[in-house]
Amino acid sequence: MARPCELYLVRHAIAADRGEDWPDDDRRPLTQRGVDRFKEAVEGFNKLDDGIDEIFTSPLVRARQTAELLAAGLPGKAPVKVLDALAPGHSPSSVMAQLARNARRRRIALVGHEPALGELAAHLIGAGRALPFKKGGICRIDVESLTSRRPGALTWFVQPKLPRGLVSKSKLSRE
Repeated sequence: MARPCELYLVRHAIAADRGEDWPDDDRRPLTQRGVDRFKEAVEGFNKLDDGIDEIFTSPLVRARQTAELLAAGLPGKAPVKVLDALAPGHSPSSVMAQLARNARRRRIALVGHEPALGELAAHLIGAGRALPFKKGGICRIDVESLTSRRPGALTWFVQPKLPRGLVSKSKLSRE
């Protein structure tokens, strides 16, 4: 019997703008603001859920950096692995097929890009339209298995302000 999975879809944090400084879009890095804000979001994420066992990321620099920040900020040191299907231009079904071949754990984060991440979320829950992810946004979708054809359940979906707000409130209460 296939095991149920918790999938955490994470859009990469704020990256450098496209343009002359970054003619190769695949190499655009996160900005310092993006790094700082995402670190706060991860700290808040720790208050929302139990953690992540395994992290898969798009091969693009900004997604890999986001995945590394996620891994560093979570307890348990989840391994970060590249999943080529998370790069722009791949269908939700190709992401899930590649994930099913490579995932070994039950609580899995996928770090990627818009609009593909929103389309993947819609595919997983059986929605007619893509879910809109802001940079640094995270959702959790529970599925029966990585190969299930049944729609998963959207457990929660937060834009980056909420987890950052959890950090700010906890800092105020400690003072």
